[in-house]
Amino acid sequence: MSNHENHDTVDVLIAGAGAAGLVLALDLARRGVRFRLIDKLETPFAGSRGKGIQPRTMEIFQDLGVLDEMFAKGGVYPPVRSYDGDSVKASAIHEQRQPTPAEPYVTALMLPQWRTEEILRAHLLAAGHAPEFGTELVGFKQDADGVTAELNTPSGAQQVRARFLIGTDGGRSFVRRALEIDFAGISTPLRAIVADLRIDKLSRDAWHQWPKAEGGHLALCPLAGTDTFQMTAQLAEGEEPDLSDDNILRIIRQRSGNADIVLHKPIWRSVFGVSARLAERYRVGRVFIAGDAAHIHPPTGGQGLNTSIQDAYNLGWKLAAVVHGAPDALLDTYEEERRPIAAGMLEMSMAYLKAMQEKQGMKRGRDTLQLDLTYRNSSLTEKSPGATDVLQAGDRAPDAVLHDAQGGTVRLFDVLKGPHFTLLAYETEMPAFHGLCEGAKLTSKTVAAADTGTGADLVDSENHLRDAYGLSAGQLLLVRPDGYVAMVADAKESEAVSAYLARWLEGISRADHSPAE
Repeated sequence: MSNHENHDTVDVLIAGAGAAGLVLALDLARRGVRFRLIDKLETPFAGSRGKGIQPRTMEIFQDLGVLDEMFAKGGVYPPVRSYDGDSVKASAIHEQRQPTPAEPYVTALMLPQWRTEEILRAHLLAAGHAPEFGTELVGFKQDADGVTAELNTPSGAQQVRARFLIGTDGGRSFVRRALEIDFAGISTPLRAIVADLRIDKLSRDAWHQWPKAEGGHLALCPLAGTDTFQMTAQLAEGEEPDLSDDNILRIIRQRSGNADIVLHKPIWRSVFGVSARLAERYRVGRVFIAGDAAHIHPPTGGQGLNTSIQDAYNLGWKLAAVVHGAPDALLDTYEEERRPIAAGMLEMSMAYLKAMQEKQGMKRGRDTLQLDLTYRNSSLTEKSPGATDVLQAGDRAPDAVLHDAQGGTVRLFDVLKGPHFTLLAYETEMPAFHGLCEGAKLTSKTVAAADTGTGADLVDSENHLRDAYGLSAGQLLLVRPDGYVAMVADAKESEAVSAYLARWLEGISRADHSPAE
């Protein structure tokens, strides 16, 4: 449980302690928001299911301070090795790319979902909070000031009052169903058994696949950072799934035709159906849904977990700002920005599924990296005459290698890191902002194109910042707390920056930080 003096009143109640709920909790914790994170499961999720971390999600994890541990415990995707009788074909699942100063992460990281969530829980615990497992949301009602939720806990029934309720409770979301939000889409007849188990005498340097095996497709993927494999075995249409140890091992032996491998007892198993669904709404009053509660994707393309994490990251800073006094309209931009992204991910995942069904392979393109997702059409995006030809407001903020006044190397991502807006003044003095709301937590830095002794905070000596953003001398760059460009303006139009922050964050410094009564 979280370390709150009064555990019956909080700012935010999060129902669902998977990856999305954990990321939201971590973000709220660093922003001083009082919350509870609950999950009806008795113990944490134990499976490998969502095992791919895309580059944009790595950037989020870098900001949250968890990425280094994920790199240490994960690994790269191996090549695919497909078997068809005596024929063996090798292929790469990702296009080969090299990191750049603007894009330091360009290849997906393999990390079993249970490990991702384990790392997030450890960092949440270090921040003084922990999920409450075995605690189920069974009902709620809302009014103009907050939400009253009914919980079943290990110690009995409990009522909690919160300003906001967030449903990160999965594809069968209780919160979404209670709100009667339509979850339109399709459920295909495709189903598969997925299981984690140890396999000896099978090489771990490839993702082994038998696409034409009798009985259906079989895949055995070595899970980076573990001694286990993830098995995926297609079920025939209408087939009743048998999740017994004996059947799982029988499927592997029969479909692989490999009599030499040594199979151990599965340690986790499940059945998943291939569906594509999108919630009609992400918000009803003071209640929101995120992650699989708002959208479910086919596993092709490795998008579902990543899209869920980015939902939470988008919502976190907005929730915190409103809790601390910002206008409620800021929260409307969550659905406005994230729902179109999910719709695009659904379309892309279905296209990759079709390509796989048509035996066109599993190779994934740049679109899966999620680096080009944009909020250009959002209400939060400020169009201005100072916009560059390279990036527009609403685009992801690229990284850049800069130097400080002592000549030390500074990554722009490290400047952006933390729960604040960032304002960069490029080749110009930082304007004086009168009346800028204190609660905006604005970090401001001046940047010089070369070390000319002007006293700038940072030096773009190799033009990485200029080239990544298309900046010209005398421009201001405002970056949102979630790493997207809010606006680019000429320094002589600095009042536009003040107006932007005042519009969305007015009142934040005068906030009453007590939870809903």
